[in-house]
Amino acid sequence: MTAMNNPPSIRRIDTGRPDLFAVEVAGHVSAADVENLYGLLEGVYVTQERIDLLIRVVGNEGVDWKEVSPNTVREAQQHAREHISRCAAIGENSATRRIAEIFCPSGAELRHFALDAEEEAWEWLA
Repeated sequence: MTAMNNPPSIRRIDTGRPDLFAVEVAGHVSAADVENLYGLLEGVYVTQERIDLLIRVVGNEGVDWKEVSPNTVREAQQHAREHISRCAAIGENSATRRIAEIFCPSGAELRHFALDAEEEAWEWLA
């Protein structure tokens, strides 16, 4: 299977702001995709002490949670506590809630938005 037949399920969204990181999660999410998201965030943490995070989940076809390393989840949560101030989670399914649980730590301001309220999420983070 080629990359064109199996596009990445996690794609970075340009925000124009170095302290605002945004991603779209679409389709089926593998454990490697979750690891990739963690790696992308780690790269941002190197240059930004505190960030806001927007996660948009669309067309979710499931997540391989059982395949995600518990160490990855623990590290992602710990680093998120150290770096994330506000988090907007866009989507209305269990994958949106679970991803927010991992990457939007307790202590950070977290707001959930319906897909049709995405503009409100961007405004809230502006």
